[in-house]
Amino acid sequence: MLNPKAHLSNKLFSSDIEKTPTRNGYGEGLVEAGKKDSNVVVLCADLTESTRSEYFQKAFPDRFIEVGVAEQNMASLAAGMALTGKIPFISSYAVFSPGRNNEQIRTTIAINDVNVKIGGAHAGLSVGPDGATHQALEDIALMRVLPNMRVIVPCDALEAKKATMAAAEIQGPVYLRFAREATPVITTEASPFTFGKAEVFMEGKDATIVAAGPVLYEALVAARMLEKEGISVEVLNCHTIKPLDAETIAGSAKKTGAVVTVEEHQVAGGLGGAVAELLSQLHPAPMEFIGVHDRFGESGTPAELWEAFGLQHLHIMEAAKKAIQRKT
Repeated sequence: MLNPKAHLSNKLFSSDIEKTPTRNGYGEGLVEAGKKDSNVVVLCADLTESTRSEYFQKAFPDRFIEVGVAEQNMASLAAGMALTGKIPFISSYAVFSPGRNNEQIRTTIAINDVNVKIGGAHAGLSVGPDGATHQALEDIALMRVLPNMRVIVPCDALEAKKATMAAAEIQGPVYLRFAREATPVITTEASPFTFGKAEVFMEGKDATIVAAGPVLYEALVAARMLEKEGISVEVLNCHTIKPLDAETIAGSAKKTGAVVTVEEHQVAGGLGGAVAELLSQLHPAPMEFIGVHDRFGESGTPAELWEAFGLQHLHIMEAAKKAIQRKT
């Protein structure tokens, strides 16, 4: 049953649901953050159009810095700017930032706990034909393990805009993850977004699905189809992967007794690993993991890759049934 407090799109299960890349929300959020605080600056590594940093560049050209193909330099520059009171957002493909410049993020940003926001675009399998070299499937794990780092994975473009604006107001390092492909706009302008708080999008009693990012839509479709089979599933939008909302996730697991995690990322070190770590301490329950299992990506269309890697709603339905069967 849909949670009426979630303010979901009235076209959620319609064939004509709006689709927009989450990276668009990042660009729009940058502009709004820039309007609100003149200390917000944006740096990009020669991918201004792709990351949608161009929105900020056009609105505030004097506060935009193009550093070229130099992601490592970009991270260190941003750290220095943060120490002077600026609020820098750095943007590139996630395989390059936080991929290529991971050591600089660790040493100059995380260790010093400086106020830099890292926008990782084109993350996940849905980069498509670009293949394994450009499909960041380890970025959440890289960022989640760093002390002082926060990790946010928006489910749609509207939430990405809200997350970007919220990141500007959080003191300290934040990693924001975005996708290239146009994906369903699940939420509305009225949908709540609170950093560190998982939202209950559907209420249920037989199993809990914890999802993050655009693949959340597949989780909602799976829950709707399971509902028609008489299986009641609770769906959580876990946009904040660090820090996790322990109260909501553990509370739902206690309520339903079975859990499935869904992500477009390696399960090891990603959302799946994070939720398993949490529940092992607070409320152990049978778990199934939808995500990438110890392999690199491949070339193909986003739809082909989600099918090949088992990320679509039919796979989620099967996982939920397995988790339910494992209840003691």
